[in-house]
Amino acid sequence: MDPINVNLNIYQTLAAATAVYYVGVLLRIKVPFLRRYCLPAPVIGGIIFAILNAILYTNGIWTYKQDTIMQNVCMMLFFTSIGYTASISLIRKGGSLVAKMAVLTTLLILCQNGIGIALAHVFDLSPLMGLATGSIPMVGGHGTSGSFGPVLESVGLDNATTIAFAAATFGLVSGSLLGGPMGEFLVRHYGLTSVADEERLDPANTSDELQKLEQAAHGERKAIDEEKRAGQSINNYRFMNALAHLLIAMGLGTVVSQIFVNFGLVFPNYIGSMLVAAIIRNVSDYTHAYKVYQRESEVLGNLGLTIFLSCALMSLKLWQLSDLAIPLMAMLLSQVLFIALFVKFLLFRVMGRNYEAAVMAAGTCGFGLGATPNAIANMSVMVERFGPAPTAFFVIPLIGALIVDFVNSSIVTVLLNLLA
Repeated sequence: MDPINVNLNIYQTLAAATAVYYVGVLLRIKVPFLRRYCLPAPVIGGIIFAILNAILYTNGIWTYKQDTIMQNVCMMLFFTSIGYTASISLIRKGGSLVAKMAVLTTLLILCQNGIGIALAHVFDLSPLMGLATGSIPMVGGHGTSGSFGPVLESVGLDNATTIAFAAATFGLVSGSLLGGPMGEFLVRHYGLTSVADEERLDPANTSDELQKLEQAAHGERKAIDEEKRAGQSINNYRFMNALAHLLIAMGLGTVVSQIFVNFGLVFPNYIGSMLVAAIIRNVSDYTHAYKVYQRESEVLGNLGLTIFLSCALMSLKLWQLSDLAIPLMAMLLSQVLFIALFVKFLLFRVMGRNYEAAVMAAGTCGFGLGATPNAIANMSVMVERFGPAPTAFFVIPLIGALIVDFVNSSIVTVLLNLLA
């Protein structure tokens, strides 16, 4: 019997992606393991669909194909919203600790790609395979994997999207498993304790650097509270303004990206949109000529990410990984071992060898192998057991939200053009 050919149009694809997302939501509610390791609902549902698709395809029951237009639009929407978070004034408030963490994160990204490329050479694979198992899935997660995967495929790496998504899923779980134990080891091994809130807020016992971080974090919370009290809840006007800024940046960004492409560079479309969005945000910060509605932009970006991930994971062809199982596992385990050594012997020492540094180490395991929510989850476990770490909770989310995607995309783009 001939296989059933399933070919979804744009509307059917969106409906299927929505169903896949809610399967993930339901499983997160029912299965504590999935919540504990911060697996996103679209990833859960999408992987289940991909497994079913692989079973049906390999048994000759069906072939599956879907429309990709909205997947690409939603990808652009998400990464453009990331550009609107890149506020230079906010980054400057973080002081030297944020600067140190930014340098360490850049070094981490370079090392992850270096390890991937070196191991690809050992296994006699394309160096592009090293990028597909390096910082693209590790620091970048599923979002960056879904965007760079097709770019890697366009320059010669077969099945790059499937490889990157598999690596990102492995990293997501590994980062959650590693972060808590690593932080606990550092606390117990060095006899570290959390500084009490009263001591931290007492100028006699608190360094100028920590006071600045406290004030910056307090200022952000105060601004949000004042906005809520002023009755500026999410409404049609604010949403339309946020959407307008996103669409304008997306449109202008494609022009910027095309300019780079015309110079012979391999460039993901969303990079230009991120840059334009960052310019619009910072012009707003410094001139106050117009307002960027950050909360609404974030909501729209997250909606885009949800649909994008659901669509991207539904299209995975898992059967294509069978020949790469051993080298892929070796490369991913090497990344886990490296980040464990990185946070223990370098990051922990550079960030102060104190309790806050231990919590940051746990958080870095989360976003260095998965995503910022994993970092927050790892640090939350530490705080519940050993006490508050407000500096870590300011620095890590700031790095994860404002800096990582820009730096990672820039480094990967440079390496891609060198290796392609």
